[in-house]
Amino acid sequence: MLGKNFQKYWAGSEEKDIWGGVKGVFRGRQPLKYRLVQAHYQLRSMISRLDAYIGRMQERDKILFERVVEAQMTKDTARAAMYANEVAEIRKISKQLLMTQIALEQVELRLETVSEIGDVFVNLVPVVGVINELRGALKGVMPELSVELGALGEGLQEVVVEAGDFAGAYSYSSAPTAEARKILEEASAIAEQKMKEKFPDLPAATLTQKA
Repeated sequence: MLGKNFQKYWAGSEEKDIWGGVKGVFRGRQPLKYRLVQAHYQLRSMISRLDAYIGRMQERDKILFERVVEAQMTKDTARAAMYANEVAEIRKISKQLLMTQIALEQVELRLETVSEIGDVFVNLVPVVGVINELRGALKGVMPELSVELGALGEGLQEVVVEAGDFAGAYSYSSAPTAEARKILEEASAIAEQKMKEKFPDLPAATLTQKA
């Protein structure tokens, strides 16, 4: 059970205006619960945007894939190889975005489980590690989302530190935990499977020429 002091800090006082003088989602001294609700909203927005972006990449892949096939049929191996290279690059980016989307969905679920002080610290530590890793991976793919993830990670790290103060858990480190790495590995494996479902294999002859 939560102590009375933490309950007040977690949910805030009804008389307190948490909007007054606040600049940004994690600025000020909003209750921890409020900050996690805002983080959840941000995550849902990011996941939706990733889904739309992946859809556009899939459409672009379909167009280029058809051009590869057409070039193969006309025996234009140079053009087929050029389009195949573009397809390969699109798929590389798409896999990274899929992995990010899946990992963020896991983070979103983790936030939903946070309900008491022990859960706050234990459940959010790996979440921060996952977000930091994804932020670095997205720098060259979706820079704007990388920046947003950085801000989100910093905000959640503040929550972890503050919750840790109440729990007496002072050994927090921003380095990815074993659980964070597990989340990322599982997301990568699922992304690999989804790639096979969403993107058809290139013609074998084209793959041989690329090699």
